[in-house]
Amino acid sequence: MKYNIYVVGMGPGAEEMMTSQAVRALEESQVIIGYPVYLDLLTERFAGKEFLSTPMRKEAERCRMCFEEACKGKKVAMICSGDAGVYGMASLMYEMSTEYPDCKLTIIPGITAANSGAACLGAPLGHDYCVISLSDLLTPWETIERRLRAAATGDFCIAIYNPSSYKRADYLRKACDILLEQFEESRICGYVENIGREGTKTVTCSLRELREAQVNMFTTVFIGNSQTELLEGKLVTKRGYQL
Repeated sequence: MKYNIYVVGMGPGAEEMMTSQAVRALEESQVIIGYPVYLDLLTERFAGKEFLSTPMRKEAERCRMCFEEACKGKKVAMICSGDAGVYGMASLMYEMSTEYPDCKLTIIPGITAANSGAACLGAPLGHDYCVISLSDLLTPWETIERRLRAAATGDFCIAIYNPSSYKRADYLRKACDILLEQFEESRICGYVENIGREGTKTVTCSLRELREAQVNMFTTVFIGNSQTELLEGKLVTKRGYQL
């Protein structure tokens, strides 16, 4: 017998920004497991479910909890903000699944912070873009630096995840300094805090102004490419159509 586990991308957290597939998977599940901040967004809508969590940096324990609950015969969902395969738990769940051959994973896609944040700002990802996390918990800062420089060299639009935290208060400034080696100070940028949640904040600015901005871990930052413009207050990266 195979025990099915849903690995669900819940998007920003609001029900209207979840796919119907994600809502259905959570409705079918008896146990919902995830990071506490994200579980808090679901407790009212999915009241009556069993909610289990582990703190940040206990991701492996959280995944193991998911497999063990499933092996008890329960219908289980592992939730992730955004998409489960983009800085989420899908890859780790697959890595650990070899220990639990009786379990089958079903990945449910979700709206990423890059997509939902871009929609708030306009259309900053209208051409080729890359996504880079500034968190060095699992990736050496030297690697992050190399990726930032490569993105700048390629003139990509850039979406930056995890731009700051209590222990990484200056990381966005460091990233901007790297980009300023190749980009002009006036390069169009923007950022969105608390995407799709109460207190959403949207800001447009130059790269120089972004360097001085105070942001938090619930912020997604957008750096335009050389063709990005500010049109009536919206970030727009041109695709290249002839008008």
